[in-house]
Amino acid sequence: MTNKTYRRDFLKAAAVVGTAVGFPAIIPSSALGKDGAVAPSERINVGLIGCGDRSAAANPYHHYEKSEIVAVCDPIKQRRLAKAQQFGGCADYNDFRELLERSDVDAVHISTADHWHVPISLAAARAGKDVYTEKPLGISIEQDLAARQITDKYKRIFQYGAQNRSTAQTRMGLELVLNGHIGEVEKIYVWCPPGEAGGSAIPELAVPEGMDYNMWLGPAPQAPYCRDRVGGGARNGIFHIYDYAIGFIAGWGAHPVDTLQWWADNTGMGIPVTYKGIGTIPSEGLFNTITHWDIEGTYANGLKMRFMDGPSMRKTKDIPYVGEIPFGHGVLFIGSEGAVAVSRGTWKLFPDTLRMKAKDPGKVRLIASNNHQINFIDSVVSRKQPVGDLASAVRSDIICHLSDICIRTGKTIQWDPAKETIIDNPEAIKMMSRPMRKPWTL
Repeated sequence: MTNKTYRRDFLKAAAVVGTAVGFPAIIPSSALGKDGAVAPSERINVGLIGCGDRSAAANPYHHYEKSEIVAVCDPIKQRRLAKAQQFGGCADYNDFRELLERSDVDAVHISTADHWHVPISLAAARAGKDVYTEKPLGISIEQDLAARQITDKYKRIFQYGAQNRSTAQTRMGLELVLNGHIGEVEKIYVWCPPGEAGGSAIPELAVPEGMDYNMWLGPAPQAPYCRDRVGGGARNGIFHIYDYAIGFIAGWGAHPVDTLQWWADNTGMGIPVTYKGIGTIPSEGLFNTITHWDIEGTYANGLKMRFMDGPSMRKTKDIPYVGEIPFGHGVLFIGSEGAVAVSRGTWKLFPDTLRMKAKDPGKVRLIASNNHQINFIDSVVSRKQPVGDLASAVRSDIICHLSDICIRTGKTIQWDPAKETIIDNPEAIKMMSRPMRKPWTL
């Protein structure tokens, strides 16, 4: 018997018992799902794990009739208490494992630091929970592959938090490309904001009161506490220290690269099999992820994709049809008869008359979603794949990892898509995985 079935039967039984003993049932009709309301017994109970800046993405669950947030978790007490209050005084936890033990939690939304994304996702899947995980996916290719294996094994719904797929312009722009309205695709540009240098590693005198720093570190190496290491926001080390992330090449790059992969998955292209290029890694300061990069990826059929940070992309002039890039991050498809550029909530079409074909682009249509979190809940209910499915997320995240490995080794990387491994490069193969601090494992 499922949790949902149990709660539904309990409510019905309570109403019957109340009548039988001679007093009116006090359960409102909305609790039983009457008058168009969704009964609480049928709502998806969500646990929020990670209460920092990105946890704001969980707000739609609180307002959607099919879901509610029943628990929050964060190793920083002040953050989790604030979130618990925001969501009606729900339960709060320091340790995500305690939240996952709750049988009434159906799904989790993971918005932790990047190095926790996959370990918690795996634990949630094993606990029978459906999973929404913020981008990027894992901090290694090994983690990505483990996420797919375990999620498939336990038959869980998994939504990847690259929300560009839930914007109309991205979907319609890709449909124009997929249905041949710009002719044969001849080249692709992908770009996003650059990384950050700097950061101070000077240890603080003490870990702030209310913070479980050991839990925050989790599987990452032991290191002294300092604010630049654990602070939130784009300019703090949570995104730019290699122990916890691979930097904006994945942390921001995940968005346009995932858009690219949405297109590729509908063409049978897979991911590029060769990667070469250059990048910059800070030589001073605490932050040590790649700040600027220019990677050329080549698909098996010879099509080339160029992946860059925004400033590097802006140096690229005289792009066919376009001239200069139209916005700060996105994907640009250059075709034999035109071009399409898509970004979050906007697009540019060359020629502009292509927009007249967008409402009826042709046979190839993509999943239409207007809200990434609502799409996740609807998928949990229907058991159908969400718009940001895990198999596609793994492929797009691997592109980011191979770009990072290419720059760090200074060598061209060859990828075997069948075996899902790097070819003939022991140094690069070693970088496909990372050690985890005990007792944590995948």
